[in-house]
Amino acid sequence: MLISNLEMVPGHRIVRHLGLVQGSTVRAKHVGRDILASLKNIFGGELSGYTELLQEAREEAVERMKRQAEAVGANAVINVRFSTSSVTQGAAELFAYGTAVVLERRDD
Repeated sequence: MLISNLEMVPGHRIVRHLGLVQGSTVRAKHVGRDILASLKNIFGGELSGYTELLQEAREEAVERMKRQAEAVGANAVINVRFSTSSVTQGAAELFAYGTAVVLERRDD
């Protein structure tokens, strides 16, 4: 499954447009990560616990989007975007969405 943030894929042509596909996950902060983040806010530096949390959330959302695309017969998802939103205090949704398509290699 090809995943791209481009509207088209060089060297390929879109032969079928299957519509919007999406995947999301809601993640909550961890108390241990909050304590470490508080210390980092004092001394500075990357909040690696939150970085890992967001990376895991992106991977899960993309995987769910890919499964939805496969279910409708796509071999690619183009024009992929991410969005986040707060769901409740300490929890956020990460949303991945794009256009499911069937690609064929161009004979140029």
